[in-house]
Amino acid sequence: MNAASRTLVIDDTTLRDGEQSAGVAFSRDEKRAIAGELAALGVPELEIGIPAMGAEERDSIRDLVLLGLNARLLVWSRMCEIDLRQCRALGVWAVDLSVPLSDQQLRHKLGWRREQALEAIRRLVPQARELGLEVIVGGEDASRADHDFLLRAAQTAQEAGARRFRFADTLGIMEPFGALAIFQRLRAAVDLELEMHAHDDLGLATANTLAAALGGATHANTTVNGLGERAGNAALEEVVLGLRTLYGFRVDVDLSRFPALSQRVAAAANRPLSWHKSLVGEGAFTHEAGIHVDGLLKNPLNYQGVDPAELGRSHRLVLGKHSGTRAVVRFYHDLGIALNPRQASAVLQRIRAFVGQHKRLPETAELEAFHRDLAVDSQSPLAPLPQRSTHTEV
Repeated sequence: MNAASRTLVIDDTTLRDGEQSAGVAFSRDEKRAIAGELAALGVPELEIGIPAMGAEERDSIRDLVLLGLNARLLVWSRMCEIDLRQCRALGVWAVDLSVPLSDQQLRHKLGWRREQALEAIRRLVPQARELGLEVIVGGEDASRADHDFLLRAAQTAQEAGARRFRFADTLGIMEPFGALAIFQRLRAAVDLELEMHAHDDLGLATANTLAAALGGATHANTTVNGLGERAGNAALEEVVLGLRTLYGFRVDVDLSRFPALSQRVAAAANRPLSWHKSLVGEGAFTHEAGIHVDGLLKNPLNYQGVDPAELGRSHRLVLGKHSGTRAVVRFYHDLGIALNPRQASAVLQRIRAFVGQHKRLPETAELEAFHRDLAVDSQSPLAPLPQRSTHTEV
């Protein structure tokens, strides 16, 4: 399939699987804010809760429905009557009915045979449709399922009236070549929408999601910052930019205001972003190495694989052990201080010694002190600082 001619739909599950991350509990106000910001970015589908958790969860789901967001809202349910009954009259668009498909979980979690899983699909999908819900059949632990049985389950879902089949790599053990191959088989076997739900236990959630899209997936589950159970889920920002940048998919999500949402979710979850988290971490577009900074100053494309402006960000230059004199001159110039090559070299030695001793970058006051300490000509006094900053942006 020609990726450039295809649209992939994001079904974000920050408010369901993201909140299932150990120790995370969003308040009602936090859920409203997160859902509103996701919808404002153009995310078309949001999975917002688990009705069977209780009355408080159902009230929270209704509360989000009443916001009237420009997004389709979904809930998650086990493939059983008692859970499905709790999905009635919530005002949501669809339900994901989840059923294990691996022999491991069928036998040792439910005590079922394969045929019982197929029978549950045949029975529950029509019941959900009678409630006025679109239906996604979620194949839990699909990555460990027998492939022929997996195809039978997807075909059974289609025959029963489901709209979509979700392939869940529940344990995060999938790899991209396998993901591509199984989605190609699913695409050939059914006319359903196909969705990838990837976990990041081996650090491959985004790669597996991209591979699934190339194999024929129409939808992808994501979470903001990759929040989720254990090692997390495929990150919304990684999937959107990966599909768009690497393969030319159309993904109608505007990430230019994403940093605010990223920080909101990190704070609400009490899960601070790591410094080197891709795309949204503080270090993602931060440059210290002299050769990189020199290249960026000459032309940003020399060291730019992703334009930070797509995420409402910019390149950030800092001074540290691996900086070069050109970066020092540029950095001090942005502070309002003119350095000649000899001064820049002397300051650089001070910076390197400082970082080696303190294991951190020098702050503005310290950079100012390095300049004052130089044995400079009295004709070159310290210029006033127009701003208090420890970095410069390009």
